[in-house]
Amino acid sequence: MDHHDRSDHAPQAQWGRWVLIGFLAVAAFFLWSEHRAHLLGALPYLLVLACPLMHLFHHGHGGHRHHGSRAQARDDEHSHARKPEGEES
Repeated sequence: MDHHDRSDHAPQAQWGRWVLIGFLAVAAFFLWSEHRAHLLGALPYLLVLACPLMHLFHHGHGGHRHHGSRAQARDDEHSHARKPEGEES
């Protein structure tokens, strides 16, 4: 069998990770410094756009029940049938 020791490749992987982090940090700095006016100028429009998007994607979800739906009526019907005798609803 051919056993390869991975310990000799670990420093190269670690070094490559630090190079990538450094490159991304420099790129982020230059993007921010050169395009700050464009990004901050679009911020009010992004906030206005966030309102309808949040309404579209978040409203009506998260545990809200629709009152009077067929599923609700069926669940209520089954819950009354399962109650032990002597209990009033």
